[in-house]
Amino acid sequence: MSRSGYSDEGNSDNWALIRWHGAVNSAINGKRGQAFLREALAALDALPEKKLISGELESQGQVCLLGAVGKSRGMQMDRIDPEDHETIANCFRIPNALACELMWFNDDAVGYWREETPEQRFTRMRQVIQDMIVEGDSAGG
Repeated sequence: MSRSGYSDEGNSDNWALIRWHGAVNSAINGKRGQAFLREALAALDALPEKKLISGELESQGQVCLLGAVGKSRGMQMDRIDPEDHETIANCFRIPNALACELMWFNDDAVGYWREETPEQRFTRMRQVIQDMIVEGDSAGG
């Protein structure tokens, strides 16, 4: 199981998977999700080093995507368990489905077959966030 709460074991309950993806899409496209994604993009752009880590919110001054937002907010991230996706969602005031999806993209989306540098992760995650942002007033509620 990864930090996102997703499992590598697969899910034989297709309806649960369909409902989960519906929750993810609603979280991404809702006003709160869109506001968070815009904040995340600004936080990424404000990082002095264009690098992202995986598996932790912050470690030795380096951050993951959510950690970049936490750093820009001045949050005490050393008190947050990076494996507790529900607490992370509450601390960042975003839906659990969005927190899990962003952690999955940050940590696991590339897969186990390919190595990724912190610089490559930054570039990929910046593009992922940019692609999730809905332009104009079409964000839902």
